[in-house]
Amino acid sequence: MTALADAISTPRHSVCAGSPAALLAVVPHLLGFIPQSSLVIVGTSLPGGQVKVTMRYDLPDPADPELASDIASHATAVLAGQHLSTALAIGYGPGHLVTPLADALREAADRTCITLQEVLRAEDGRYWSYSCTSTACCPAEGTAFDVTTHPASAALACGATVLPDRDAVAAGIAPLADAAGPVLAATRRAEQYITQVHAKAGTATRLGTARRMITTEALAAVSGIIKAYRDGGSYHTDYQLAWLTVVLKDLRVRDDAWARMDPRHNGAHTRLWTDLVRRACPGYVAPAASLLAFTAWQAGNGVLANVALDRALADDPDYSMAKLLRQVISAGAPPSLARVPMTPEEVAGAYEDDDPDEPGTDDEGDEEEQEEVTEKEPAQSVS
Repeated sequence: MTALADAISTPRHSVCAGSPAALLAVVPHLLGFIPQSSLVIVGTSLPGGQVKVTMRYDLPDPADPELASDIASHATAVLAGQHLSTALAIGYGPGHLVTPLADALREAADRTCITLQEVLRAEDGRYWSYSCTSTACCPAEGTAFDVTTHPASAALACGATVLPDRDAVAAGIAPLADAAGPVLAATRRAEQYITQVHAKAGTATRLGTARRMITTEALAAVSGIIKAYRDGGSYHTDYQLAWLTVVLKDLRVRDDAWARMDPRHNGAHTRLWTDLVRRACPGYVAPAASLLAFTAWQAGNGVLANVALDRALADDPDYSMAKLLRQVISAGAPPSLARVPMTPEEVAGAYEDDDPDEPGTDDEGDEEEQEEVTEKEPAQSVS
């Protein structure tokens, strides 16, 4: 089910959605994009209360009763896990795909004592209600609606931009084609620098010193770039970002960056990790994409978090930080649980007696062993 839980977000503006048309106008602002071929479920604290969680699922196509039951069970489990007893649902698409999900959701809601205030189907600018049987207000041909002109949408227009679809969210962190050549060249320079430092070390004792020197440089670079972005700045050269993508493969460097993700600077962190993800060469995407996913989760932007995790796991299917975040976000963990696992000082202490990993190497056995140790505490902290 991890690929299905797609959005956990909270509204930034207070708007009353007191009708099906108003609900349809609000949902794109909750998601950050206009849903298509989707089931969207909005959980609220009380009937008519504040939105607490928004989830989006792809419609199974063709219709699949077993998958529909799984989706409904997952959604109601998330709602129950957050102690929410009220929800609304909208299926975006044709009746033969939406109705099986709507039926499964209502059955699951009955089993878990969750009240579905409304269950709608929307398609081609019209909506139908599964909850209302009166033709006076819910005619067989559906009721026309326009989210662009509804007052609820206008009231939210000062918030974040609503993108046309989920693909547009993914495009926002996709690799920059026109920068591929310079980025690759800069990445090779960073790799060569590390190789040269190690080659000059010679003996095993001196190699350890060389590794510590590189780690020290890397930690300074990470803290420096985070400060620069927090101050409203950005990167200056392709090499600056390429160096960061390479050294973030060192788990100590990545964990230090993770420990600096103060949610008060969330916007700056999102800019930073987006820049890195878009300019990272294959093999170096997973750390930056996982950090982007974490900052997106902190902001309540579940769509961006999941899109970033898609990129991380496509780059490295076994990257444990990405797998951890996928698990907790898909389980419906709210942004309030997106706490940094350790302070930078605690990270330094945890690695004090360790010989730091060599960033950019293929020594997978050492990396897997260290990953196992360093991920245990974050798992306990954020789940």
